[in-house]
Amino acid sequence: MYKLYGALGSPYSQKIRALLRYRRLPHIWVDEAARRQAALGAVKAPVIPVLEYPDGSFANDSTPLVYDLEARHAERGVVPPDPAQAFIAHLLEDFADEWLTKAMFGYRWLEEVDQVQMSRWLAFDAAKGGGLEQSQKFAEMFRARQVGRMALVGCTAENFPLIEASTRAVLAALEAHVVDSFCLFGTRPSLAEFSIFGQLSQLGTDPTPQAMMRADYPYTYRWLAHIDDMSGLEGEWEPGFAPVVAELVRISAAVYAPFLAANAAAAAAGAETFRMEAMGLPYEQGVFKYQLKCLADLRSRYAALDGAARGAVDPLLGEGWLGLLRG
Repeated sequence: MYKLYGALGSPYSQKIRALLRYRRLPHIWVDEAARRQAALGAVKAPVIPVLEYPDGSFANDSTPLVYDLEARHAERGVVPPDPAQAFIAHLLEDFADEWLTKAMFGYRWLEEVDQVQMSRWLAFDAAKGGGLEQSQKFAEMFRARQVGRMALVGCTAENFPLIEASTRAVLAALEAHVVDSFCLFGTRPSLAEFSIFGQLSQLGTDPTPQAMMRADYPYTYRWLAHIDDMSGLEGEWEPGFAPVVAELVRISAAVYAPFLAANAAAAAAGAETFRMEAMGLPYEQGVFKYQLKCLADLRSRYAALDGAARGAVDPLLGEGWLGLLRG
């Protein structure tokens, strides 16, 4: 039996919980502050979710968790067996984890209506009793801390037009697709769907983005409820790439590839911040070392593809990605 220590307000917790459900891996969901804090003490980086394995060991960081579970359990895997599809699924997972998370953070903490509701809800989640007065005192402290971190993660008012434009592009692509098929690479989900779901699950609860999704992307909004628990789904991988996959890769090439390139160039130059323009909109942020690892991993995975797989993925990637991945 696995134990997943997470929180309802954590996109990565939602990602891994949905994946465990789909994979039918017996697990206990632990959303309790004290036990979650204890689990964080057992891992190097104090970020949730933390997965406790049946042998009592602990690990976190959602992407390595996905691949570790893939290696341990053969049934109902989420990495397509086709190398080309596996690479694209990983690229989209990385795009969601590292770029779409900015939408989650920005929508949650930029506007007062979202700050107020979500700080109170997240405090309520953590307290699980003890009285509203006590939890709301914590809510105000938590709100101040999160709002104070906005510039650090690039979620400023100046950057948000690009974050929102790219998020709406993703939602539009999904909206056109989910009315025909719930999944990207056939009739069963890949790691990409769970990563996208994790971030969008939060947009589906916060006041401003929830209203936006209900009004403009209603079937994608409803799709989230289905991805949350796909334990009953039976499906197959299908060859090739659906139009939605090509569109999501195009969006990632327009915004995430230049983001990774600018971050890497700034780090190499010893700069603390970088500026870029994507989709005709400006963006500025501090250099993040973790995204250097993401780029290195994408390059390594691309370099490992054989000629046939590269022949399949290169037309999707286009110059927006290829120049960056070839180093």
